[in-house]
Amino acid sequence: MTLIDWSRGQFALTAMFHWIFVPLTLGLAFILAIMESIYVKTGDEKWKKITKFWGKLFGINFAIGVATGIILEFEFGTNWSNYSWFVGDIFGAPLAIEGIMAFFMESTFIAVMFFGWNKVSKKFHLISTWLVAIGANLSALWILVANAWMQDPVGMMFNPDTARNEMVNFWAVLFSPTAINKFLHTVASGYVLAAVFVIGVSSWFLLKKRETLFAKKSILVASVFGIITSIYLIWTGDESARQVARVQPMKFAAMEAMWDGQSNAPLIAIGILEQPAPPNENNDYKEKEFAFKIEIPNMLSFMAFLDVNAFIPGVKDLVNGYTDPGTGEVVLSYFDKIKRGREAISTLKNYKEAVNAGDNATAATYRAKFEDKQWMDNTFKYFGYGYYNNENFSGLIPSVPLSFYSFHLMVALGGHFLALFIVMLIFTLKNKLEKMKWLLYVGIWTIPLVYIASQAGWVLAELGRQPWVIQDLMPTLSAVSKIDTTSVQITFWLFAATFTTLLIAEIKIMLTQIKKGMTGGH
Repeated sequence: MTLIDWSRGQFALTAMFHWIFVPLTLGLAFILAIMESIYVKTGDEKWKKITKFWGKLFGINFAIGVATGIILEFEFGTNWSNYSWFVGDIFGAPLAIEGIMAFFMESTFIAVMFFGWNKVSKKFHLISTWLVAIGANLSALWILVANAWMQDPVGMMFNPDTARNEMVNFWAVLFSPTAINKFLHTVASGYVLAAVFVIGVSSWFLLKKRETLFAKKSILVASVFGIITSIYLIWTGDESARQVARVQPMKFAAMEAMWDGQSNAPLIAIGILEQPAPPNENNDYKEKEFAFKIEIPNMLSFMAFLDVNAFIPGVKDLVNGYTDPGTGEVVLSYFDKIKRGREAISTLKNYKEAVNAGDNATAATYRAKFEDKQWMDNTFKYFGYGYYNNENFSGLIPSVPLSFYSFHLMVALGGHFLALFIVMLIFTLKNKLEKMKWLLYVGIWTIPLVYIASQAGWVLAELGRQPWVIQDLMPTLSAVSKIDTTSVQITFWLFAATFTTLLIAEIKIMLTQIKKGMTGGH
């Protein structure tokens, strides 16, 4: 487990640093495009200066985000080669499209956006800015499609001759409900983050009584943008939760720390968990009681299935198996899934051995199973469970406290952001914002909060689906490369030092640029 833990840690480190830079790029690009559109429409030079100011902050952030993203893609080959082999035919396709199409468009027009102010027409420059914004979000689309496929593998078939999953329906991968919801919700979180960033920086200018007209105009645009995207974020979050309930019920149970399933399930609005206790040797659980909680009756059932009477399975139900009291559907226990997964692994092993031995008759018998849709749907579907047994099944349960707190923190902060945008807009329109010093301070201190919320979303998405690299098909322990643990440890600390240095450098450069103000450095 040491190698697995260090490999996971290294990937998590890289991904979390990368996600510090990406969401600001996604949202700020559109805010820039909106501001420049106002400039082109009105001809007011002040809007040009405002666009240039925020453009410089965008450029600083964009450059460092690219560096961390490249390292992430290399880690698939170095640390997760078994995973890359198992699903490379599918996972590689959206990443290749992202590099060839989206990133190419984004990087081409970003040159015009930064250096073409006095070299191309206003309209062509505006088009370039919009294309940069669209390109950045298209890059996110293909990466999130790849991630969504890992959480809900569709549009594929397994080839026993190569032991690889191969894509058979590109459109099923691209337009799966999980992919659509993940993309929409993730980019919306980037839009909200960027709006908070613009408001926070502008609030600092108002507190310093500098560039007040610039700050008010920026807050006006960011508040309207933030209100619209916050409502959109809430809607897409609701849709995402509904999809998780269908395809990743264990993650959904962990999100609400639900150990015993129930109909008319309440939503925990606020809660503090007691100290967790693992399952004992009899596969029984000491239920995690809440030290404190506030519930919304029936809301969890409605959120998951749009039915207040719907049954929501808990962790115990998913491990031990259950019958849905509403639909009568019988859901297999994890122990049955482990048994079927071991059968699938054994069948593949026997097939490969028969092929290598030249025993065509035996090989054909085993091969026929992989061509039998019923066997694939009922047995191979649980391939990944075969790496566990009835003694170590607890490894199939994600961290409930981390899932619970990251989900509720994300939701609570999302409500705070929407309230901030509304209040900021009201006082901006009333021209009273400069007098509301407490609100300006809230605007500034909301910047770190929005980054915390953004990271919490990914903690839930990735830790909540553990131990699965590919849901039900490949656990983390079978995806890792067989390399020396020491090399992973060394590169972990090298990356940690490098990324921390980059982050400090970015913050320092951005603070310097902010202190110069709208007129400084132009």
